[in-house]
Amino acid sequence: MTGTDLVAADIRTDIAELARRHRAASGVGIQILNIVGGQAENLLERLPDRVKDRLEEATTRALEVALRAAAQSRSVVPDQKGWLNTALTTAMGAAGGAGGLPTALAELPVTTTVLLRAIQGIAAEHGFDPDDPEVQKECLAVFGSAGPLASDDGADMAFLTARVTLTGATVHGLLARIAPRLATVMGQKLATQTIPVIGAAAGAATNYAYTSYYQEMARVHFGLKRLEARSGLPRETLVEELRRAVTARPSR
Repeated sequence: MTGTDLVAADIRTDIAELARRHRAASGVGIQILNIVGGQAENLLERLPDRVKDRLEEATTRALEVALRAAAQSRSVVPDQKGWLNTALTTAMGAAGGAGGLPTALAELPVTTTVLLRAIQGIAAEHGFDPDDPEVQKECLAVFGSAGPLASDDGADMAFLTARVTLTGATVHGLLARIAPRLATVMGQKLATQTIPVIGAAAGAATNYAYTSYYQEMARVHFGLKRLEARSGLPRETLVEELRRAVTARPSR
């Protein structure tokens, strides 16, 4: 009996919705490339060597700041609606891009914090406690996804199976695994914000796309986690079914 045979019709319906979200998330980056007129893989070449050399370190620091700030803010600032998170980061992206690389670098940890809070809010929407250390690690794992400028047809779903390896992992160890991937993603973001004349517009578009992307990926991640608990099916079976649904041509 195959994994597909084990998946009931109602579970497939839920997976189809998660696949729709995954495809939508993977499509938001095209607006950035339309603005900057380039390819994602070439964006990093726009950054000075001194920035590229320290990008992973800057990203790790941004994640550490985001972890502390998100934890401290949860007791005083309630989770916000998705559209409000997007509006906030869009405005920050415009401000960061207006001043070029220095302001874009300064904006990076602030945007990362808002993104992490948005991911934590989505975890709560799905019935998980963001104050639970294991759920906090699950939230961080969302940053291990491909990023909005990646060409992702469903093959890269490692972040969805990361939960298997989270148990027993320290937050420091998890950051060490996530930072290299996120550094590339955030490097592309910084590059769009340094483009002369259109830096503010590119910064706004970038942050809009990034916030939309990570919120959708968080809904996929925690939707799958909730589906796993409800169905009793192995995580790997559900991820494989999701991969099929993502790569299949949507029915009209």
